[in-house]
Amino acid sequence: MRLTLAGGVAALSLVAACEDPFTLADATRPNRVDTLSLWALSDPRVHLPSGYVLATKTVARTDQTAAFDFAFDLTPGNEARLLPTDALRLTGRSGLLITPAQFSAIKLAPTGGYEDSSAVAVTVGTVLFARSRPDVTCVVANFPYYAKLHILAVDVTDRRLDFEILTDNNCGYRGLEPGIPPR
Repeated sequence: MRLTLAGGVAALSLVAACEDPFTLADATRPNRVDTLSLWALSDPRVHLPSGYVLATKTVARTDQTAAFDFAFDLTPGNEARLLPTDALRLTGRSGLLITPAQFSAIKLAPTGGYEDSSAVAVTVGTVLFARSRPDVTCVVANFPYYAKLHILAVDVTDRRLDFEILTDNNCGYRGLEPGIPPR
């Protein structure tokens, strides 16, 4: 958005959240790759985590909270799926986006193109971007967290999905490399 004052005397440009030096705090928290597991939503062992929270980089029991960004489930035919919150009829605007890029080659998350209302089918080797629900803990505004995921294993017997994930720990930043991301 561009705001021009009286006849073009002064102009103020506001750019997208991840590039706006006036609202994002400096990145201070380093990013790292974690390896985690989720169990299917339809698993009878409800005490096992089925969801993931990008802002806190934690797995979540979906029977105890709706504050997660995506969950894992298996179809009756054992197709592995990740579900953003709207696909589960929860509000939140989290999203997933499959990419053909190699996990290690990804340096920056895109701002658009995320699937937010349907399940995303995944197999071993699938690489995806994830975008969280806008986070109310951000200092100035509600920005999302971004991440990249790589599906390592789908165990249909144990009803488990193993994946590696790098979440940018700095609210609103899209850098997806280990360490502190540049502005």
